[in-house]
This record gives sequence, C-alpha cells and structure tokens, in this order.
Amino acid sequence: MEKSSFLRNKYWVLRHGKSIPNEKGLIVSSLEHGILSEYQLAPEGVNQAQLAGISFLKELKEDNVPLESVRICYSPFSRTTHTAKVVASMLNVPFEGPQCKVLEELRERFFGPSFELQSHDMYTEIWALDEKDPFIGPEGGESAADVVSRLAVAIDSLEKEFQGCVILIVSHGDPLQILQIVLHAANQQNGPDGGDVVLKLEAVKVPSILSQHRKFALQTGELRPIL
Repeated sequence: MEKSSFLRNKYWVLRHGKSIPNEKGLIVSSLEHGILSEYQLAPEGVNQAQLAGISFLKELKEDNVPLESVRICYSPFSRTTHTAKVVASMLNVPFEGPQCKVLEELRERFFGPSFELQSHDMYTEIWALDEKDPFIGPEGGESAADVVSRLAVAIDSLEKEFQGCVILIVSHGDPLQILQIVLHAANQQNGPDGGDVVLKLEAVKVPSILSQHRKFALQTGELRPIL
C-alpha cells in the first residue's frame, strides 16, 4: 500500500445506488434536475445502499472504529441524499444529526445542456474528450479539471472541520473517479504530511493524471476505501 496518508481523516467513497435515471438510461447532471425526487433511487438502488451500509458497518467494527467518529458527507442530488439516508439508517446514525452533512461541492459533474436528459450512451463522448484533454469540458459543462477544483475545496473543508474521523463520501461516478485519482496522486508526492490540501490537489491537476480517471470507476452502490 501507499505511504501513510497526508490527510487527518480516513476516507471511504460510495457511489449512489442504482437510480431512476440509471434505469431510464438518462444523464441527469444539473443541480436543478438532480434534486428532484423523481430522480432518486430505484428499488434496486435502495437494496444496494442497504448492502453498502451493512458492509461499511462490518468494516468499522473490524477496525474498532466507534460510530461517534463516523461522518457521512453527501451530494445534494436526490439519488445521493437517498443513498446517504439509507446508509445512515443501517448504521443507526441520525440523518438529521451532526454526523451527516450535505456538501454542494460533491454534486454530480455537470455535463452541459447538450447532454442533459439525453441517453447515457453519450458518456463515452465525454470520457473520450477527457482522455484527449481533461481541461476541456463539454460545451457549457465542467471539465475533469473543473471538478478537481471544487472537490479540493470540499476535502479541505472536511480536513479543517474534523480530525481522526472516518468520512464516507456519497457522490457520483465521475466526481468519485476524479477524487480518487487526485488523492492517490497527491499521496504519492514527496513532502511533509499535512499542509494545504487545496495546493496538494491542485499540484496533481495535470493531464497525465486526470485523463486516466476512468481507471477508478465505481459501479452503482459500490463502496471503497481510499485514504
């Protein structure tokens, strides 16, 4: 495994369970549409979220992590909020309490108006663009590099607010792929642990790293430790 983490907390990621847009084969990436209840989890996704919660609880117990030190941070989209709520219930953590926190910076990557509510088969066009130049996004949408900038703000805020916690980040496919690749890259850099998280992540925001984010892809409902 890599050297010890430069972060003060331990992080896990969870991609939301299978959603109604997933079932319909739709891209729902704008905050305006994403928060609508009609785009929350499908029944299969609820089951995936329950299984993820059970697995997470098992891991916490095996590592002797007290539930009091767990934080669940999630995107404001209905499918991620729904997932986080299910996981919290499996952990018996009050969803409306201080251990659960919504962060807008964890929202889905916005793919732009020409992709919004279109077939998810169009994702391949976006990922091909990312491989060519991750600093150029689809027209009117976010590039992979844009996503790094806001995720860096989210991680920095969590690092400043918490210490010694296990933080579960409930988000979406592209943001979680991008988050994983930059955290791993930053962790491999030489230099003192601690310091400015934003600067560390911005330092690895380079094409050779970001163009490979698909290597960290997650299935719906997939839980994974990162750092």
